[in-house]
Formats: sequence, structure tokens, C-alpha cells
Amino acid sequence: MININDIKQISELLNEKKIIKYDLLSNSFNINCVKLYLSNNRKIIAKYYAKENKYFNAIISETKNLNYLKEKKLKYFPKIILSNAKYLITEYKDNNNKIPNVTNQDLLKAIVKIHSFSTKYYGFKFDTQIGGVQHKNNYEKNWANFYVNTRLNYFFELANKTNLLNEVLNIKIERVMKQINNLIPNTPKPMLMHGDLWEGNILFKDYQFVSFIDPGSFYGHNEMELAYLRWFNPIFIDQDFLSKYNEYIQIEKNYLSYEPIYQLYYALCNVVLWDKSYTAEVHNLLNKIKV
Repeated sequence: MININDIKQISELLNEKKIIKYDLLSNSFNINCVKLYLSNNRKIIAKYYAKENKYFNAIISETKNLNYLKEKKLKYFPKIILSNAKYLITEYKDNNNKIPNVTNQDLLKAIVKIHSFSTKYYGFKFDTQIGGVQHKNNYEKNWANFYVNTRLNYFFELANKTNLLNEVLNIKIERVMKQINNLIPNTPKPMLMHGDLWEGNILFKDYQFVSFIDPGSFYGHNEMELAYLRWFNPIFIDQDFLSKYNEYIQIEKNYLSYEPIYQLYYALCNVVLWDKSYTAEVHNLLNKIKV
């Protein structure tokens, strides 16, 4: 999985800091994430394509995203050490498997802080990514239109390109999209979002929140992010999570009625990015949506 030439090129970028050991942490969506151990006892992270991607460069996108979050003085993400079109090298955030079993204030306040930034329109100044897949972030004035055009329908079409959905699911999803303006808020306040906020992108150490990783930011309805956090039901998102969040940013009273619509998007993402088994969850969510 790891090409020694990549390690050599990264070593050259680091100048005199010698790489004495390296571990492949993951190879997801053709992107290697490697933990590097340096001669000065420092650990860092390098991300790069295992095979060249000629269509969309998620490495460049993530670099721009991290720089944007840095400009906003959001301290919850790894700092960039070096970057170019091929490699993104960041600090290593020490973490372990000791995860809290309730929603603590450290994580809650970090989420709220990100969501505290707002703008006029839904979208972003550049395209971002989820799972290495490009997200178009063309600005929209109507949230429901943005959600369907750049999120829900986008992955719906990707799923159908490889025949991952059956006819019954297709009919129901198309019905949801046609009625979307009556199902979710049209003009909620556009808030900055992490963009891929699930438990795998949240790091803890000794039951304390450490960092977020792998952002795919845009300005949208913050409740979409809450729906994603609750969907996988991680232990650190407890039964009082919504009421705790609501103390900082008010949640719509009918949020639970459209929560499955936001979760449907993430289910379709998993069908496309991972495997067809997630169609069962697509089916479950569609049964919850009253259309």
C-alpha cells in the first residue's frame, strides 16, 4: 500500500527531519493516511493519493479547508505543517480509544463554535469533499434547493449509475426530492459546518475531546450535522444531546420530523462510498419520512 518513493519525497519536503518509521493508518477512497515518526521524536500525519486522481483533488480541497478554518481561528483541527498538490502533512493529534459515554461540554462547545459562523447564502467559496468525492458548493438562496441539488440528488444519481438502488427506493426518494420544499426548512440561518461530522472524524484521549479531522465544510443548515451525529448513535452523543445543544443554538421545534431526511443523504453516501448493505438503512429511513 505504501510506496517508498512517497516516503522519500515527503522526507525531502521535511528537509533535515528524518523519518525513522511509518504506519499506514488507512487507505480509504484511494487516499493513504500515514503516521510518520521523526528522528526528533515528533509524530506527524501525511495524506496523499495512492494512485493519481485526475478529476478531483481531495488533498488540495482539504488543505484549503483547513486553512479556511484556521482563518476563522477554529483550534479544533490539525495544523498544516507542509502541503502541495500531492501531499498534505499535518500535526498528529494524540488520541486513544477511551471515549466518554455522555456528551461532554468540551465536544459540545467545539461543535457550537463551528456552527457560530454564518453567512448570507448556502454553499462555500470552493468545492469540498466527503469520502474523497467532490461536493459542488455553488451558492444558493434556498436551503431546500441547495440540499437537493448538491447533496441528496447528487449521491442519488451516483448510486443509480452503478445500479445500487432498486425501483421501489428510487420512486420513494424521487418523491422526497419533489416535495423537499415542504419537508425541510427553506431559509434557516446558513451556518458553517464541519461537513463530515461522524464518530470516525472525532478524536478523544482519556475521555476528553481532542480534535476533529477530515473536514468537508460548507455553509448550510446546522441541524443536518446534528442528524448525522445522532444517526450512528455513538455513546458520546447521549439522549440529552439535542437539549444540551439547544442551550447554545436553538433547534427547530419540528426538527425530529425531518431528521430522517437529512440522515437519508448520509445513508446514500454510505451506499456509494462503502457498500450496498446500506440500502437497508435507506429503506428504514424512507419508512420514517411521511411522503
